[in-house]
Amino acid sequence: MMGRWGPALRQPALAGATLGIVFAAVVPQVLPARTIEATPDNYQEQLSRLAAGDTLTLAAGEYREGLQLHDLTGLEGSPIVVEGPYAGGPAVFVAQRRRNTVSLSNVNHIVIRNLVLEGRGHGVDAVKLEGDARYGHQVTLEGLTIRGYDASRQNVGISTKAPAYGWRIRRNRISRVGTGLYLGDSDGTAPFVAGVIEGNFVSDTIGYNLQVKHQDGRPGDVGLPEGPSVTVVRDNVFSKASGGDTGRGARPNVLFGHWPPEEPGTYDRYLFYRNFLYENPTEALLQATGRLAVYNNVMVNTSEEGIAMRFVPHTDQVRYLEVFHNTVVTRDVGIAVWQDEPSDRRWVGANLVFGARPLEGRFDRSWNVTGSFRMAERWLRAPFRPPGELDLYPRASGPEMPDVPDGALVPYPGAERDFDGVPRETGMPGAYATFGEDQGRPLELTLPLVVPDG
Repeated sequence: MMGRWGPALRQPALAGATLGIVFAAVVPQVLPARTIEATPDNYQEQLSRLAAGDTLTLAAGEYREGLQLHDLTGLEGSPIVVEGPYAGGPAVFVAQRRRNTVSLSNVNHIVIRNLVLEGRGHGVDAVKLEGDARYGHQVTLEGLTIRGYDASRQNVGISTKAPAYGWRIRRNRISRVGTGLYLGDSDGTAPFVAGVIEGNFVSDTIGYNLQVKHQDGRPGDVGLPEGPSVTVVRDNVFSKASGGDTGRGARPNVLFGHWPPEEPGTYDRYLFYRNFLYENPTEALLQATGRLAVYNNVMVNTSEEGIAMRFVPHTDQVRYLEVFHNTVVTRDVGIAVWQDEPSDRRWVGANLVFGARPLEGRFDRSWNVTGSFRMAERWLRAPFRPPGELDLYPRASGPEMPDVPDGALVPYPGAERDFDGVPRETGMPGAYATFGEDQGRPLELTLPLVVPDG
């Protein structure tokens, strides 16, 4: 079936279907659950014995030999789980030289949760799908605390260097690392496909908080989907208020690279919504190419060179872009599309944008409210306060805003609700659908709430 983006799209909720290789399965299998308890003294001998349906429960303590999960296959409904305690002291993996702390290779349906990964300045990665792996699919990383992997920008909190399909990265705290998440490889190989990145707090990175690398093609024999897919990034907090590199080493908070120029994958897209992006002294909060929709986000960048969103050619073109219902406060550029080449669509609508250059470039636009950086105080309740006191709800007594016609916007997942998850029953532009009579999600630099879609 053809749609406005091309062929009908594979949604992330369908990413559980296993595809090919030796682990093909059509119907989810639920195997008898087996719980294995382990300590820092004996956990290594248990790893190679794990099978589908097993849960390895790690006791509190320091683990100094890393976590190597290679050639392990769970099943949909019966994954292999490695988890730390839910209460009491944590299971802490302490980084060692010349070895990534959590090493993944040729795995499928793996869950890793409730661990603390301490880098202590060593030049390694916290979690890495290794570059010599053939694949790593259906991996869930949840409730991890990752910190101190900051020897250089090259040291990463979560890294994938092999084809990766159906990952779920949720509710993790990542701070003081070189790069927060680096998904894909710099040469356009190792595609990251149909992932969900939600509810994470990523801060104080030298380089990117998050980068999904461009894709020049996809191998056909490692279990990747053939039809179009969606990668969702929602309900996260991304901050570069401190710790970032400057000069030639400066990087945006979030960068999305392009999709493959030829099928499969040409009509994939990013959905980026309900995120809070805060400060970047020398770069943009968001930069992207390819096909994507950006909506219901809150962005603040008060640095002298502050840029919120920048859509520019970067190894390829901006192919399809819709940016709507965002609230942006920035000292310089709000939303910019700097591309002369034509796109299938470039539309910016129903945003509240305040900056020296609120909207810049060539694109269709409608129902936006724009003004200077200082004019944000007339429209918003407390736009220049620090996180925790920051308040970007519209002032009920502020200037009259345009009314977005009912049904005028695209019905993407989560678009029918605002940044707080409140149903959009008015035509108010910006990330919020109300004046904040009932205070919703606070704009804080902490682990955010995840708002259900629908």
